[in-house]
Amino acid sequence: MNPKTSPGTVHAWIPASGHGLRHAGIHFDAVRIAGVLAEQVAYELMQFTDFQAGPIVREATGHRYMYFLLPPQSATGHRWPAGVRALGRGAQGWAYVGVPALGGLTWPLEWRSEPTAEVPFVEVGLLHEVVGRLIGVVR
Repeated sequence: MNPKTSPGTVHAWIPASGHGLRHAGIHFDAVRIAGVLAEQVAYELMQFTDFQAGPIVREATGHRYMYFLLPPQSATGHRWPAGVRALGRGAQGWAYVGVPALGGLTWPLEWRSEPTAEVPFVEVGLLHEVVGRLIGVVR
């Protein structure tokens, strides 16, 4: 069976095993947030969407970034506060995002929330609203 045409496949850019780098702005845009704020944003999104938030990738090392994966060409259409970085074609420079497989060993990356056929991406407007509300609380 061809994994790119399998009925259960959500996105062809998700590796079959391990993890791989994908160019932001091609298959998806991403919003990168670090640490505790990232955890708070992910938690709020998960609660609001009944645990169907769309793809959120979490790093287990370094700054412990989370990458909220959005539809292509959608992240740079919003103003993001300091500490939140939009990654896509409209962003300065090239950006790559590590994407884990849906199963198996993917360390140091993991899915905080997996994409589904019903919710293939995080909804950019909702993410922007949650980030703005939480940044306002943190300040």
